[in-house]
Amino acid sequence: MKPMDALTDAMLLDLLGQERLDCWQRVTRSIDARYDMDRTWSRGFGDWFCEYKYRRGGKTLCALYAKAGAASLLVTLGKAEREKLEAQRASFSDGLLQVYDAATTYHDGKWLWLDMTAALSVEDILRLLALKRRPNRKDAAATI
Repeated sequence: MKPMDALTDAMLLDLLGQERLDCWQRVTRSIDARYDMDRTWSRGFGDWFCEYKYRRGGKTLCALYAKAGAASLLVTLGKAEREKLEAQRASFSDGLLQVYDAATTYHDGKWLWLDMTAALSVEDILRLLALKRRPNRKDAAATI
């Protein structure tokens, strides 16, 4: 995938619409407040226009994908992370658990594609990401 220039908020608004842009911004602000990560923009694959990835130390925390009128957050859970989630199922929303239960498990883990709408719980996302990597910023308790 070739690197691409960062998309501005105005470009994302044109691409996603206001509701999905608001969700995108809530999620990225929350991740940025809790994690010191490398962030990269790339061309998307398939129908996706672009990818915004959070990585550190050669490992991906998550990736956000955007295309006209749609945005999704992809979190891949390996075996150990799935075991942690199963042990903490009661702390996640029914909506996230439905996505988790329906997701296919591949050789590299279970791919959770979360639709970025107002219904997406940022709290769920942060708990999910904490299974992959503990927050590493001092202000990790920042407000969502």
